[in-house]
Amino acid sequence: MPRAYLDWNASAPMRPEARAAMIAAMDQAGNPSAIHAEGRAARGIVERARAQVAHAMGADAADIVFTSGATEAAAMACAGRSLGCAPVEHEAVLAWCAPSLPVDRAGAVSVADPGATALQAANSETGIVQNLPDGLAVVDATQALGKIPFAFDWSGAGMAIVSGHKIGGPKGVGALVLRRGLDVEARIRGGGQEMGRRSGTENVAAIAGFGAAAEAAAADLDAGAAKNLSRLRDLFEEWVADRDGMTICVGKDAPRLPNTSLLVTPGWRGETQVMQMDLRGFSVSAGSACSSGKLRGSGTLAAMGFDEDAAGCALRISIGAATTEAELARFAEAWLAARDKHRARAA
Repeated sequence: MPRAYLDWNASAPMRPEARAAMIAAMDQAGNPSAIHAEGRAARGIVERARAQVAHAMGADAADIVFTSGATEAAAMACAGRSLGCAPVEHEAVLAWCAPSLPVDRAGAVSVADPGATALQAANSETGIVQNLPDGLAVVDATQALGKIPFAFDWSGAGMAIVSGHKIGGPKGVGALVLRRGLDVEARIRGGGQEMGRRSGTENVAAIAGFGAAAEAAAADLDAGAAKNLSRLRDLFEEWVADRDGMTICVGKDAPRLPNTSLLVTPGWRGETQVMQMDLRGFSVSAGSACSSGKLRGSGTLAAMGFDEDAAGCALRISIGAATTEAELARFAEAWLAARDKHRARAA
């Protein structure tokens, strides 16, 4: 039986459009900063991708600064700015911002001063979507891009953070989106690439893949992909609904990403579930996969008021365009069997 990949929020499989764009870009010898024909051709690849990402983001091409990923973009946006955030934010934002904002049991963040706040559009673990107040300093749109309608221009934020591999592009590329009139201090200095905001020769192939993935993701969203994902997610949650009330589907009654389910089964550690499902041929996670090798309770769930045991017993299932109903049915059957065995041993 083939493996089923159900961890799309950690990293989406590469789209064929991205792979094709990267292969074509690898054949281009020129440095995009050079003025000869080869250099101009490489520059054209970068600028086409900039326009593709801008279109998907609802921004202008001049607003897009390519980076090595969302983590670097977060550092550019947040470092040295005394911004507040909520404890549910990704660690790339928490590294620079004070986690002082309150979070309610439904995962909603209360924002008193948008201009001094960094806020995620959607949470990578729970899938819970935030109501973005106008005038935010920074919005982390990493999980929102390509999954729900989002446009930088109407978000009202000063800056936005996005990543390539969350939408089927390559790993190691992302972008900071800047509202016109704002600027950031360059954290990597040198040749003045990316309009002086991020020096270093552009990773032309990765940027090309990011652009192609952004264009494809936007087209999928326009074509109604979210509706099918929501249907599969809801069907899966019906299959695994716990009649004895012990397993909780976090955020079930809150606005959520259409592809994300977070199950909490107190007493059954999340990392144990991940390993058991891995042995059965399923790739899932115990939460955000962006901190290498971490095995600890969810800070997001703790911020939402879950106790320490529950926060350590979460399992995230995140799906995508290639996920089938049959895969989810097989996973549900395997997960329920493993849960019953766990409860029998614990009895």
